[in-house]
Amino acid sequence: MDRKAFDIQPIGRFYGASAAIRRPKEIACFSYDDEHKFHLGDSSMKYYYPPCLPADLNRGFESFQKLDDSADEHLDALLETVIALEQETQKKCEADIITWRGMMTKILAAPFDNLNGFEMNATCFQGTIFIEENNSYKNEQKRIQKNQRMPPGMASQDLMAYWGYKFETLSVLNEPWDPTPRREIENREELIVNNNAQYCSVVRTAIGRARLVIGGEVDAIWDCKPERKEDPIHWVELKTSAEIRNDRDMVKYERKLLKFWAQSFLLGVPKIVVGFRDQHGIVHRLEELETAAIPGKVKKLGRSTWDGNICINFAATFLEWLKTTIQEEGTWRIRKREKSSLIEVFRVEESGTGDIISPAFSAWRSKS
Repeated sequence: MDRKAFDIQPIGRFYGASAAIRRPKEIACFSYDDEHKFHLGDSSMKYYYPPCLPADLNRGFESFQKLDDSADEHLDALLETVIALEQETQKKCEADIITWRGMMTKILAAPFDNLNGFEMNATCFQGTIFIEENNSYKNEQKRIQKNQRMPPGMASQDLMAYWGYKFETLSVLNEPWDPTPRREIENREELIVNNNAQYCSVVRTAIGRARLVIGGEVDAIWDCKPERKEDPIHWVELKTSAEIRNDRDMVKYERKLLKFWAQSFLLGVPKIVVGFRDQHGIVHRLEELETAAIPGKVKKLGRSTWDGNICINFAATFLEWLKTTIQEEGTWRIRKREKSSLIEVFRVEESGTGDIISPAFSAWRSKS
């Protein structure tokens, strides 16, 4: 079986001015409701409004309505949204790659994220590469993480994950601030946290010569969507991080900033609000970060933990290589093992598109 590999090392060859980038522009959107049912449109969009501080992120943990994401949803919701877009515009959604934001985040961060591995499934259909997460690999990684013993005095993995969703609930409104009753704003800490509901933006972008259509969740909007579709949208990403007490904490935070930046950069989210919490899950301060300024901020600190231009140049080169490697149907695996600099690509099924392409999308494209 053909097996090709792309070596990330030496990363010095990706140094220099970044490859050309096309600003991400939203071309469609969809929502999941509180029961994680799919809907076209922005019904689950939230509006940012800062939380009252100090904020206790532990509150309501026992009533958390947690999304069960163990089942494999493939690219179905993204492809259903693309079908609706093509029906509306009467044009094929042209792209070299269609995927979720999470997959591109892993690729963009790969030069500086040596510890973590990833596994993705891909297929080539009508000249476009469709990439999804390998669900069994994802579930196995979650199982391993859940069984890790936390150091004494540290919160459990489940509780720390809840802190992030609690911070989001405390920081958003269902409507803009102006028409929202004061009581609703002040009572956000009483709300049951439910991460089934999501707003997902679908954007068109490009890195180097690779044209991308990416779908990903967006936490909130700063104001309102602009009337003109050409204008940028003032999205906000909401994150929590431990307070920085020493140099070791600072290095950990810089590595976190790589993921924060990559996620927001890919969807065109201009602002990130970070809630800094203590080890007991109490947020004492907020910091607003401009996504575009993060790589420069990290560079100025001088620790060389990561470089945004290298990430972009690597992604441009790797995606160009991927386009020449996956040119036929079948199910392909894109795999990077932990602590390895090699990204392997090989075919695991010779024909068809597996479950990556939904029957509805296949039927629509055949018909159109």
